[in-house]
Amino acid sequence: MSDEQTARAALSRLMEPQDSAGLALIRVAGAVDALRIAVGELKAGPTLEQNISAALQDAGGTGAWAGLTESKKRWGPRITDLAPERDLATIARLGGRVVIPGDELWPRQLTDLDLHEPIILWWRGPEEALPEPTKAVALVGSRDSTSYGGTVTGDLAYSLAQRGFSIVSGGAYGIDAHAHRSALAGGVGQLSTIAVMAGGVDRFYPSGNEDLLRAVSRKGAILAEVPPGSAPTRYRFLQRNRLIAALAGATVVVEARWRSGALNTAHHAENLGRAVGAVPGSIHSANSAGCHRLLREGAAVCVTDAGEIVELVSPSGAGLADSPDGPDSPHDGLTLEDLILLDALPLRSVTSVEKLCVVAGLSPNSVRAGLGRLGLLGLAFAERGGWKRGRISE
Repeated sequence: MSDEQTARAALSRLMEPQDSAGLALIRVAGAVDALRIAVGELKAGPTLEQNISAALQDAGGTGAWAGLTESKKRWGPRITDLAPERDLATIARLGGRVVIPGDELWPRQLTDLDLHEPIILWWRGPEEALPEPTKAVALVGSRDSTSYGGTVTGDLAYSLAQRGFSIVSGGAYGIDAHAHRSALAGGVGQLSTIAVMAGGVDRFYPSGNEDLLRAVSRKGAILAEVPPGSAPTRYRFLQRNRLIAALAGATVVVEARWRSGALNTAHHAENLGRAVGAVPGSIHSANSAGCHRLLREGAAVCVTDAGEIVELVSPSGAGLADSPDGPDSPHDGLTLEDLILLDALPLRSVTSVEKLCVVAGLSPNSVRAGLGRLGLLGLAFAERGGWKRGRISE
Protein backbone atom coordinates (compact mmCIF):
# COMPACT_ATOMS: atom_id res chain seq x y z
CA MET A 1 0.00 0.00 0.00
CA SER A 2 1.23 3.50 -0.84
CA ASP A 3 1.50 6.31 1.71
CA GLU A 4 -1.32 8.06 -0.18
CA GLN A 5 -3.65 5.06 0.20
CA THR A 6 -2.80 4.64 3.87
CA ALA A 7 -3.36 8.34 4.55
CA ARG A 8 -6.70 8.35 2.76
CA ALA A 9 -7.77 5.20 4.61
CA ALA A 10 -7.06 7.00 7.89
CA LEU A 11 -8.76 10.22 6.77
CA SER A 12 -11.93 8.31 5.83
CA ARG A 13 -12.21 7.24 9.48
CA LEU A 14 -11.25 10.64 10.85
CA MET A 15 -13.70 12.68 8.75
CA GLU A 16 -17.36 12.20 7.93
CA PRO A 17 -18.42 12.06 4.28
CA GLN A 18 -18.77 15.54 2.77
CA ASP A 19 -16.77 17.18 5.56
CA SER A 20 -16.11 20.29 3.47
CA ALA A 21 -13.29 21.66 5.62
CA GLY A 22 -11.52 18.30 5.67
CA LEU A 23 -11.91 17.80 1.93
CA ALA A 24 -10.61 21.31 1.28
CA LEU A 25 -7.60 20.57 3.49
CA ILE A 26 -6.88 17.41 1.47
CA ARG A 27 -7.20 19.33 -1.80
CA VAL A 28 -4.82 22.07 -0.64
CA ALA A 29 -2.23 20.05 1.30
CA GLY A 30 -2.50 16.56 -0.20
CA ALA A 31 -3.71 13.51 1.72
CA VAL A 32 -0.44 12.69 3.50
CA ASP A 33 0.18 16.18 4.89
CA ALA A 34 -3.55 16.70 5.52
CA LEU A 35 -3.51 13.71 7.86
CA ARG A 36 -0.43 14.99 9.68
CA ILE A 37 -2.04 18.41 10.10
CA ALA A 38 -5.35 16.94 11.25
CA VAL A 39 -3.71 14.83 13.97
CA GLY A 40 -1.36 17.62 15.09
CA GLU A 41 1.92 16.26 13.75
CA LEU A 42 2.40 19.14 11.33
CA LYS A 43 1.75 22.81 12.04
CA ALA A 44 -0.49 24.72 9.66
CA GLY A 45 0.34 28.31 8.79
CA PRO A 46 -1.98 31.20 7.93
CA THR A 47 -1.40 30.72 4.20
CA LEU A 48 -2.85 27.20 4.42
CA GLU A 49 -6.00 28.51 6.10
CA GLN A 50 -6.38 31.14 3.39
CA ASN A 51 -6.03 28.47 0.71
CA ILE A 52 -8.62 26.29 2.44
CA SER A 53 -11.02 29.23 2.58
CA ALA A 54 -10.43 29.85 -1.13
CA ALA A 55 -11.08 26.18 -1.95
CA LEU A 56 -14.33 26.26 0.03
CA GLN A 57 -15.40 29.44 -1.74
CA ASP A 58 -14.53 28.03 -5.17
CA ALA A 59 -16.71 25.01 -4.39
CA GLY A 60 -19.69 27.24 -3.69
CA GLY A 61 -19.44 27.35 0.09
CA THR A 62 -21.40 30.09 1.82
CA GLY A 63 -20.80 31.82 5.10
CA ALA A 64 -17.63 32.20 7.14
CA TRP A 65 -15.44 29.18 7.81
CA ALA A 66 -14.82 28.61 11.52
CA GLY A 67 -11.15 27.82 10.90
CA LEU A 68 -8.85 24.83 11.13
CA THR A 69 -8.67 24.93 14.92
CA GLU A 70 -12.42 24.31 15.20
CA SER A 71 -12.23 21.52 12.62
CA LYS A 72 -9.41 19.83 14.54
CA LYS A 73 -11.58 19.90 17.67
CA ARG A 74 -14.17 17.94 15.69
CA TRP A 75 -11.65 15.39 14.45
CA GLY A 76 -9.71 15.09 17.71
CA PRO A 77 -11.87 12.48 19.50
CA ARG A 78 -11.36 10.04 16.61
CA ILE A 79 -7.57 10.20 16.48
CA THR A 80 -7.11 7.36 18.97
CA ASP A 81 -9.29 5.12 16.77
CA LEU A 82 -7.11 5.53 13.69
CA ALA A 83 -5.66 2.21 12.54
CA PRO A 84 -5.45 2.36 8.73
CA GLU A 85 -3.23 -0.72 8.49
CA ARG A 86 -5.90 -2.71 10.34
CA ASP A 87 -8.65 -1.40 8.06
CA LEU A 88 -6.62 -2.15 4.93
CA ALA A 89 -5.90 -5.65 6.21
CA THR A 90 -9.63 -6.15 6.81
CA ILE A 91 -10.61 -5.23 3.26
CA ALA A 92 -7.82 -7.45 1.88
CA ARG A 93 -9.04 -10.37 4.00
CA LEU A 94 -12.52 -9.88 2.51
CA GLY A 95 -11.04 -10.16 -0.97
CA GLY A 96 -11.66 -6.47 -1.63
CA ARG A 97 -9.53 -3.43 -2.25
CA VAL A 98 -9.36 0.32 -1.85
CA VAL A 99 -9.25 2.73 -4.76
CA ILE A 100 -8.34 6.41 -4.58
CA PRO A 101 -8.49 9.31 -7.05
CA GLY A 102 -5.91 8.73 -9.74
CA ASP A 103 -6.11 4.93 -9.59
CA GLU A 104 -6.97 3.09 -12.78
CA LEU A 105 -10.20 1.76 -11.23
CA TRP A 106 -11.30 5.13 -9.80
CA PRO A 107 -14.70 6.03 -11.33
CA ARG A 108 -13.95 9.23 -13.24
CA GLN A 109 -17.60 10.32 -13.01
CA LEU A 110 -17.11 10.98 -9.29
CA THR A 111 -14.99 14.02 -10.18
CA ASP A 112 -18.29 15.71 -11.05
CA LEU A 113 -18.83 15.97 -7.29
CA ASP A 114 -15.96 18.47 -7.21
CA LEU A 115 -14.91 19.13 -3.60
CA HIS A 116 -17.31 16.45 -2.35
CA GLU A 117 -15.65 13.66 -4.29
CA PRO A 118 -15.02 10.79 -1.84
CA ILE A 119 -11.66 10.54 -0.09
CA ILE A 120 -11.45 6.82 -0.90
CA LEU A 121 -13.67 3.92 -1.96
CA TRP A 122 -13.73 0.62 -0.05
CA TRP A 123 -14.66 -1.97 -2.67
CA ARG A 124 -15.80 -5.60 -2.64
CA GLY A 125 -16.35 -7.34 -5.95
CA PRO A 126 -14.52 -8.31 -9.15
CA GLU A 127 -11.51 -6.16 -9.96
CA GLU A 128 -13.13 -4.60 -12.99
CA ALA A 129 -13.72 -0.94 -13.86
CA LEU A 130 -17.18 0.42 -13.16
CA PRO A 131 -19.22 1.27 -16.26
CA GLU A 132 -19.35 4.77 -17.68
CA PRO A 133 -22.46 6.78 -16.71
CA THR A 134 -23.94 6.15 -20.18
CA LYS A 135 -24.10 2.45 -19.26
CA ALA A 136 -25.39 2.79 -15.69
CA VAL A 137 -28.86 3.56 -14.31
CA ALA A 138 -29.77 4.21 -10.67
CA LEU A 139 -33.09 2.67 -9.61
CA VAL A 140 -34.19 3.92 -6.19
CA GLY A 141 -37.32 4.14 -4.11
CA SER A 142 -39.22 3.26 -0.94
CA ARG A 143 -38.03 0.64 1.50
CA ASP A 144 -41.68 -0.34 2.09
CA SER A 145 -42.41 -0.87 -1.58
CA THR A 146 -45.77 -2.13 -2.80
CA SER A 147 -46.25 -5.15 -5.05
CA TYR A 148 -46.71 -2.70 -7.93
CA GLY A 149 -43.37 -1.01 -7.18
CA GLY A 150 -41.58 -4.32 -6.84
CA THR A 151 -42.95 -5.64 -10.12
CA VAL A 152 -42.13 -2.47 -12.04
CA THR A 153 -38.62 -2.32 -10.57
CA GLY A 154 -38.00 -5.95 -11.44
CA ASP A 155 -39.14 -5.45 -15.02
CA LEU A 156 -37.03 -2.32 -15.49
CA ALA A 157 -33.89 -3.71 -13.86
CA TYR A 158 -34.05 -7.01 -15.70
CA SER A 159 -34.64 -5.39 -19.08
CA LEU A 160 -31.89 -2.81 -18.59
CA ALA A 161 -29.44 -5.47 -17.42
CA GLN A 162 -30.29 -7.54 -20.50
CA ARG A 163 -29.31 -4.53 -22.60
CA GLY A 164 -25.92 -4.37 -20.88
CA PHE A 165 -26.66 -1.61 -18.36
CA SER A 166 -25.43 -1.75 -14.78
CA ILE A 167 -28.04 -1.03 -12.10
CA VAL A 168 -26.94 1.19 -9.21
CA SER A 169 -28.85 1.27 -5.92
CA GLY A 170 -28.38 1.36 -2.16
CA GLY A 171 -28.73 -2.25 -1.01
CA ALA A 172 -31.76 -1.50 1.20
CA TYR A 173 -35.09 -3.30 1.50
CA GLY A 174 -37.86 -2.59 -0.99
CA ILE A 175 -37.08 -1.01 -4.35
CA ASP A 176 -33.29 -1.30 -3.88
CA ALA A 177 -33.47 -5.04 -3.24
CA HIS A 178 -35.78 -5.64 -6.22
CA ALA A 179 -33.40 -3.65 -8.44
CA HIS A 180 -30.29 -5.58 -7.38
CA ARG A 181 -31.98 -8.98 -7.52
CA SER A 182 -33.44 -8.49 -11.01
CA ALA A 183 -30.20 -7.01 -12.34
CA LEU A 184 -28.33 -10.10 -11.18
CA ALA A 185 -30.90 -12.29 -12.92
CA GLY A 186 -30.79 -10.35 -16.17
CA GLY A 187 -27.13 -9.37 -16.28
CA VAL A 188 -25.17 -10.41 -19.35
CA GLY A 189 -21.70 -9.74 -17.89
CA GLN A 190 -19.76 -8.64 -14.83
CA LEU A 191 -20.88 -5.70 -12.70
CA SER A 192 -24.53 -6.02 -13.60
CA THR A 193 -25.33 -4.18 -10.38
CA ILE A 194 -23.60 -1.86 -7.89
CA ALA A 195 -24.64 -1.38 -4.26
CA VAL A 196 -23.46 1.79 -2.52
CA MET A 197 -23.48 1.28 1.24
CA ALA A 198 -23.92 3.78 4.07
CA GLY A 199 -21.76 1.71 6.43
CA GLY A 200 -18.66 -0.42 6.16
CA VAL A 201 -18.45 -3.16 3.54
CA ASP A 202 -17.30 -5.71 6.12
CA ARG A 203 -20.89 -6.37 7.13
CA PHE A 204 -23.91 -6.53 4.89
CA TYR A 205 -26.67 -4.16 5.98
CA PRO A 206 -29.56 -4.67 6.37
CA SER A 207 -29.00 -8.19 7.63
CA GLY A 208 -32.13 -9.43 5.87
CA ASN A 209 -30.43 -8.69 2.56
CA GLU A 210 -27.21 -10.48 3.44
CA ASP A 211 -27.59 -13.27 0.87
CA LEU A 212 -28.51 -10.75 -1.85
CA LEU A 213 -25.61 -8.43 -1.04
CA ARG A 214 -23.22 -11.37 -0.91
CA ALA A 215 -24.33 -12.25 -4.46
CA VAL A 216 -23.79 -8.61 -5.48
CA SER A 217 -20.26 -8.75 -4.09
CA ARG A 218 -19.54 -11.79 -6.29
CA LYS A 219 -21.11 -10.58 -9.54
CA GLY A 220 -21.18 -6.82 -9.08
CA ALA A 221 -19.66 -4.30 -6.71
CA ILE A 222 -20.24 -3.25 -3.11
CA LEU A 223 -18.87 0.25 -2.47
CA ALA A 224 -18.57 2.51 0.57
CA GLU A 225 -16.65 5.68 1.38
CA VAL A 226 -16.43 4.83 5.09
CA PRO A 227 -14.00 2.19 6.41
CA PRO A 228 -14.84 -1.31 7.69
CA GLY A 229 -16.69 -1.31 10.99
CA SER A 230 -18.46 2.00 10.33
CA ALA A 231 -22.13 2.10 11.29
CA PRO A 232 -24.76 3.06 8.71
CA THR A 233 -26.12 6.24 10.34
CA ARG A 234 -28.97 8.34 8.96
CA TYR A 235 -26.51 11.06 7.97
CA ARG A 236 -24.39 8.57 6.03
CA PHE A 237 -27.44 7.24 4.21
CA LEU A 238 -28.14 10.74 2.94
CA GLN A 239 -24.50 11.35 2.01
CA ARG A 240 -24.11 8.13 0.06
CA ASN A 241 -27.05 9.16 -2.14
CA ARG A 242 -24.80 11.61 -3.98
CA LEU A 243 -22.53 8.69 -4.96
CA ILE A 244 -25.47 6.71 -6.34
CA ALA A 245 -26.49 9.73 -8.42
CA ALA A 246 -22.94 10.44 -9.63
CA LEU A 247 -22.20 6.86 -10.71
CA ALA A 248 -25.23 6.66 -13.01
CA GLY A 249 -26.18 8.51 -16.16
CA ALA A 250 -29.79 8.67 -14.99
CA THR A 251 -31.60 8.24 -11.69
CA VAL A 252 -35.09 6.75 -11.81
CA VAL A 253 -37.40 6.92 -8.79
CA VAL A 254 -39.82 4.00 -9.00
CA GLU A 255 -41.78 4.54 -5.79
CA ALA A 256 -41.30 7.20 -3.15
CA ARG A 257 -43.32 8.76 -0.40
CA TRP A 258 -43.65 12.55 -0.15
CA ARG A 259 -40.46 12.88 1.94
CA SER A 260 -38.64 9.75 0.83
CA GLY A 261 -34.84 9.63 0.87
CA ALA A 262 -35.05 8.58 -2.77
CA LEU A 263 -36.01 12.17 -3.59
CA ASN A 264 -32.69 13.23 -2.08
CA THR A 265 -30.91 11.00 -4.62
CA ALA A 266 -32.99 12.53 -7.42
CA HIS A 267 -32.06 16.05 -6.34
CA HIS A 268 -28.37 15.11 -6.25
CA ALA A 269 -28.70 13.80 -9.79
CA GLU A 270 -30.44 16.99 -10.91
CA ASN A 271 -27.71 19.15 -9.36
CA LEU A 272 -25.06 17.10 -11.17
CA GLY A 273 -26.82 17.64 -14.49
CA ARG A 274 -27.82 13.97 -14.69
CA ALA A 275 -31.16 12.87 -16.09
CA VAL A 276 -33.95 12.10 -13.62
CA GLY A 277 -36.96 9.89 -14.29
CA ALA A 278 -39.99 8.99 -12.20
CA VAL A 279 -42.47 6.15 -12.59
CA PRO A 280 -46.12 7.20 -12.14
CA GLY A 281 -48.40 5.27 -9.84
CA SER A 282 -51.91 5.42 -8.46
CA ILE A 283 -53.01 8.86 -7.23
CA HIS A 284 -54.35 7.02 -4.18
CA SER A 285 -50.97 5.47 -3.30
CA ALA A 286 -48.84 7.26 -0.70
CA ASN A 287 -45.86 5.33 -2.07
CA SER A 288 -46.14 7.20 -5.38
CA ALA A 289 -46.68 10.67 -3.92
CA GLY A 290 -42.97 11.48 -4.15
CA CYS A 291 -42.80 10.41 -7.80
CA HIS A 292 -45.80 12.57 -8.63
CA ARG A 293 -44.19 15.44 -6.76
CA LEU A 294 -41.05 15.18 -8.92
CA LEU A 295 -43.16 15.12 -12.07
CA ARG A 296 -45.33 18.04 -11.00
CA GLU A 297 -42.31 20.18 -10.10
CA GLY A 298 -40.65 19.37 -13.41
CA ALA A 299 -37.65 17.76 -11.72
CA ALA A 300 -38.18 14.43 -13.47
CA VAL A 301 -39.34 12.96 -16.76
CA CYS A 302 -42.15 10.39 -16.74
CA VAL A 303 -40.82 6.92 -17.63
CA THR A 304 -42.81 3.71 -17.99
CA ASP A 305 -40.43 1.20 -19.55
CA ALA A 306 -36.76 0.41 -20.05
CA GLY A 307 -36.70 1.94 -23.53
CA GLU A 308 -37.67 5.34 -22.18
CA ILE A 309 -34.93 5.09 -19.55
CA VAL A 310 -32.37 4.24 -22.23
CA GLU A 311 -33.39 7.45 -24.00
CA LEU A 312 -32.63 9.37 -20.81
CA VAL A 313 -29.17 7.85 -20.48
CA SER A 314 -28.19 8.19 -24.15
CA PRO A 315 -25.54 10.80 -24.81
CA SER A 316 -26.82 14.27 -25.69
CA GLY A 317 -27.35 14.77 -29.38
CA ALA A 318 -27.96 11.09 -30.14
CA GLY A 319 -31.27 11.95 -31.76
CA LEU A 320 -29.96 14.75 -33.99
CA ALA A 321 -29.56 14.24 -37.73
CA ASP A 322 -25.87 13.69 -38.34
CA SER A 323 -25.88 13.06 -42.07
CA PRO A 324 -24.13 15.82 -44.03
CA ASP A 325 -26.78 15.41 -46.74
CA GLY A 326 -29.70 15.63 -44.36
CA PRO A 327 -31.92 18.69 -43.84
CA ASP A 328 -30.55 21.68 -42.00
CA SER A 329 -30.99 21.57 -38.24
CA PRO A 330 -31.53 24.64 -36.03
CA HIS A 331 -28.55 23.35 -34.03
CA ASP A 332 -26.24 23.75 -37.02
CA GLY A 333 -23.74 26.54 -36.56
CA LEU A 334 -24.11 26.80 -32.79
CA THR A 335 -20.92 27.42 -30.85
CA LEU A 336 -19.71 24.83 -28.34
CA GLU A 337 -20.81 27.06 -25.45
CA ASP A 338 -24.29 27.42 -26.94
CA LEU A 339 -24.59 23.65 -27.44
CA ILE A 340 -23.57 23.08 -23.82
CA LEU A 341 -26.08 25.68 -22.65
CA LEU A 342 -28.83 24.17 -24.82
CA ASP A 343 -28.14 20.76 -23.31
CA ALA A 344 -28.42 22.25 -19.81
CA LEU A 345 -31.84 23.80 -20.46
CA PRO A 346 -34.75 21.65 -19.20
CA LEU A 347 -37.61 20.80 -21.52
CA ARG A 348 -40.47 20.81 -19.03
CA SER A 349 -39.40 22.86 -16.02
CA VAL A 350 -38.04 26.39 -15.73
CA THR A 351 -34.54 27.06 -14.46
CA SER A 352 -32.55 30.14 -13.44
CA VAL A 353 -29.41 31.73 -14.83
CA GLU A 354 -27.61 30.81 -11.60
CA LYS A 355 -28.49 27.13 -11.91
CA LEU A 356 -27.56 27.09 -15.60
CA CYS A 357 -24.12 28.42 -14.62
CA VAL A 358 -23.65 25.39 -12.35
CA VAL A 359 -25.00 22.77 -14.78
CA ALA A 360 -23.31 24.16 -17.91
CA GLY A 361 -20.10 25.30 -16.21
CA LEU A 362 -20.33 28.77 -17.77
CA SER A 363 -20.05 32.27 -16.35
CA PRO A 364 -23.21 34.33 -15.77
CA ASN A 365 -22.33 36.68 -18.64
CA SER A 366 -21.81 33.73 -21.01
CA VAL A 367 -25.12 32.17 -19.95
CA ARG A 368 -27.06 35.41 -20.45
CA ALA A 369 -25.48 36.03 -23.84
CA GLY A 370 -26.08 32.43 -24.90
CA LEU A 371 -29.72 32.56 -23.80
CA GLY A 372 -30.17 35.63 -25.97
CA ARG A 373 -28.77 33.84 -29.02
CA LEU A 374 -30.76 30.67 -28.38
CA GLY A 375 -33.87 32.76 -27.83
CA LEU A 376 -33.53 34.38 -31.24
CA LEU A 377 -33.37 30.90 -32.80
CA GLY A 378 -36.42 29.69 -30.90
CA LEU A 379 -34.29 27.18 -28.97
CA ALA A 380 -34.91 28.85 -25.60
CA PHE A 381 -37.53 31.11 -24.15
CA ALA A 382 -38.24 32.91 -20.90
CA GLU A 383 -41.14 31.88 -18.71
CA ARG A 384 -42.14 32.84 -15.15
CA GLY A 385 -38.83 34.60 -14.55
CA GLY A 386 -36.76 31.59 -15.68
CA TRP A 387 -35.68 29.83 -18.86
CA LYS A 388 -36.55 26.55 -20.56
CA ARG A 389 -35.78 24.86 -23.86
CA GLY A 390 -37.90 25.79 -26.86
CA ARG A 391 -39.94 23.19 -28.72
CA ILE A 392 -39.57 23.51 -32.48
CA SER A 393 -40.04 21.01 -35.25
CA GLU A 394 -36.95 19.88 -37.08
